[in-house]
Amino acid sequence: MYDTILVPTDGSDHAARAAEHALTLAEWFDATVHAISVVDTNAASGMLSSGSIRREFMSQLEDGAERAVETIETMADDSSAVQTAVLRGKPKKKILAYATDIDAELIVMGTHGRSGVSRFVAGSVTEHVVRRAEIPVLTVQANERTESADGYDEILVPTDGSDAAGAAVDHGLEVARAADARVHAVTVLDTGDMAASPTLRPPTEVMKQLETERQNATDEIAARAREDGLAATSAVLEGQPELELLEYIDDHEIDLVVMGTHGRSGIDRLLLGSTTERLLRHASAPILAVTPSEEDDD
Repeated sequence: MYDTILVPTDGSDHAARAAEHALTLAEWFDATVHAISVVDTNAASGMLSSGSIRREFMSQLEDGAERAVETIETMADDSSAVQTAVLRGKPKKKILAYATDIDAELIVMGTHGRSGVSRFVAGSVTEHVVRRAEIPVLTVQANERTESADGYDEILVPTDGSDAAGAAVDHGLEVARAADARVHAVTVLDTGDMAASPTLRPPTEVMKQLETERQNATDEIAARAREDGLAATSAVLEGQPELELLEYIDDHEIDLVVMGTHGRSGIDRLLLGSTTERLLRHASAPILAVTPSEEDDD
């Protein structure tokens, strides 16, 4: 599933925690980790100081970038499985370009970065990478939920039954097999989005049909997991997708969420790209966001 994993870092706690998860995945899938830090060349552009001071400032940033990637290298049990690089330029563009250059199958990065002009990877950069990357992106924040980076016991796989969600299911089940984790297949019926008015509910027959379709979708995921010898459960929820999923994550102590970056379009959409972005910002668990391939979109 993953042979090459890219880990952008700015030396922050969030980036270091993301690296821990990346190294665990690399061990499971026998992958090579590429740790990079991008020195933002625009960081000193607004400074009114002399050229020598600006050069010293950039040198300090580069030293910090070197320390950041070296830290990840020392975290690995086998340092030879980690390759490091310090780049210069705009972090958003450099990360995506580097992922393409090394044919990465996964990007793992923190949800927050350093503050101030010295930041290399910030939250806005992470969201940009998730939106633009053509490969899965695992986002991790440093908190109590992500402290145990040596495995996942409970993996949540939200679905709306679309092909885009199906691409995420494949990744979720692959990681679950490697982690020997329980799979939670969950869908959320967004009745507010389906109704003509936020105060009205869609017709009963429409709801029943949708519930049946979504139950079938979650049951299929759970069945696939059980075929691999994994524990699995399925659920159909009703409400605002991001709120229902956030509550489910906390109630069931979810260790990892694997979901698509796009959902159904039109009146019957149940999971939206915006839902994924909201979970990236607010979920306590790591989020593995999977962008569907062009074949999935057809």
